[in-house]
Amino acid sequence: MKLGGFLRLSLAVFGAAPIFAYAQDASPLRNVPARSIPVPATVSLEMQRIIAAPPSLNRSAPTTKDEWKARKEAGAALSLKALPALRERLGVQVENKVIAGVNCYVVTPNSVPEQNRNRLLVHFHGGYYVFFPGESGTKEAILMAGYGHMKVISVDYRMPPDFPYPAGLDDAVAVWKEAVKMVAPANIAVFGTSAGGGMTLALVLRAKQEGLSLPAAIAPGTPAADLTKSSDTYFTNEQVDNSIVSYEPIGEAAAKLYANGHDLRDPLLSPVYGDFHGFPPAILTSGTRDLQLSDAVRVHRKLRQAGVEAQLQVFEGQSHAQYLSNDLAPETKEAFDEIANFFDRHLGK
Repeated sequence: MKLGGFLRLSLAVFGAAPIFAYAQDASPLRNVPARSIPVPATVSLEMQRIIAAPPSLNRSAPTTKDEWKARKEAGAALSLKALPALRERLGVQVENKVIAGVNCYVVTPNSVPEQNRNRLLVHFHGGYYVFFPGESGTKEAILMAGYGHMKVISVDYRMPPDFPYPAGLDDAVAVWKEAVKMVAPANIAVFGTSAGGGMTLALVLRAKQEGLSLPAAIAPGTPAADLTKSSDTYFTNEQVDNSIVSYEPIGEAAAKLYANGHDLRDPLLSPVYGDFHGFPPAILTSGTRDLQLSDAVRVHRKLRQAGVEAQLQVFEGQSHAQYLSNDLAPETKEAFDEIANFFDRHLGK
């Protein structure tokens, strides 16, 4: 159909004002009316409860080192309470171990199938590159070990306010160099969610820079891939996401704290600006209400444009990282089963 015919059809269907307002007076901003968003009935009851929960009320950002540390300690204490029962349900053991001078936690399933006994996963936890220190950052590693039946090294990388960038990435690289001495890199995958997803991507970029071996596969879940708040869903899903709610003030403050004066567009801070050629196969995970969904979309498209095998799984109704929220929700098992199957296809045995 020629353009004139398309316009005549559009005018007939939609009316003249909206079409010509868009064509002749396009604005970089759109005003969206306030609206109520129902909890989808298309997800499990367990996930419906998570989606229906009110957003966090404590949205202020710490302003001093002591305030950051206090917020970090409070979050860690809450996370730690849930871990013993989670380890028991999923049948895993956790051992604290120092690797390459870096504090780590080795998560081992009680039963490891024959095909996984010479495989290893390396994990980076989320939390704005600031939160979930020590064992409090092992939840995702426990889920992956429990559902994927593979041994996981969860890296307790150094974090602000005492250790800003590049300390955490230096720790990630140090552990990676030791991991490839334990198991052939063709048998290792790297994964993490949010900041952990960003760290996963940054590790590969740094490994490429240094001429190091690369993992056989990666799983950057809803990755913090652009700390500049440029991605679309930082705006469209603001206040819709009931997990992290909005980028300001905490996300913005944490990004600046972590970057420590470095350019936020540096690919080792915002990996979406890096060169993805030669990356290992990747599986990304997000949700339709995720504030960082567009980060995952942009990384997925950039990987595909670089000729890299990349898979994107997006879950109905979920806000940021909610596939980690409840191991009793079938969506959680489904997410980690997908990742485990992806790893199984790409890792040696």
